[in-house]
Amino acid sequence: MAHTTHSPTVGTERVYHVFEDPHAHDDGHAHHPETGTNLGFWMYLMSDCLIFAILFAVHAVLGRNYAAGPSPADLFDLKLILVATFMLLFSSITYGFAMLNSYKHNLRRTIGWLLVTGLFGLAFLGIELYEFHHLAHLGATPQRSAFLSSFFTLVGTHGLHVTFGLIWLVTLVFQLKKHGLNAANNRRLMCLSMFWHFLDVIWIGVFSYVYLMGVVG
Repeated sequence: MAHTTHSPTVGTERVYHVFEDPHAHDDGHAHHPETGTNLGFWMYLMSDCLIFAILFAVHAVLGRNYAAGPSPADLFDLKLILVATFMLLFSSITYGFAMLNSYKHNLRRTIGWLLVTGLFGLAFLGIELYEFHHLAHLGATPQRSAFLSSFFTLVGTHGLHVTFGLIWLVTLVFQLKKHGLNAANNRRLMCLSMFWHFLDVIWIGVFSYVYLMGVVG
């Protein structure tokens, strides 16, 4: 910022001097504003909420259209799905431990808990893929009925999100190993945390509405 001062009057003329503030100049390489990143991430998360809301609504309309085919009670193994649910719940807990260690600037433990989170996520995906394979073996494919079409679309979309979350997690681990717990990586940790917990909440809805109510109701 420029400051102007004037010297004492000499005759009838005033002489002004301009002083430049050396700290006022930007280097032209301003960091990406944190508010912009957070806003973009929240917009993405809200769009995901809209996608899943539409998929839940579609399943609510089509979930009873079995077309003389198998019903949820004929297909779903609630014990297996409960194990998958606990895998995802445990992954949220371990991610919380990773965040706590990041606040303590403990890089080694942060990475360690992230890897444990990834293992739980892989276990969840493995159970989901096994279920899809089992259903296909029984002839319960998406083309069989409207119920199965909506089921595979909803559960498959959630599974894809978990897959992308795991890819994001692995990428973040490499970034942490390279750059440590700097401001950018802490922001990425927080964004992935919200995304991962969001997937957990969506799965609770899937388990309760699609699986549990489908079998019991």
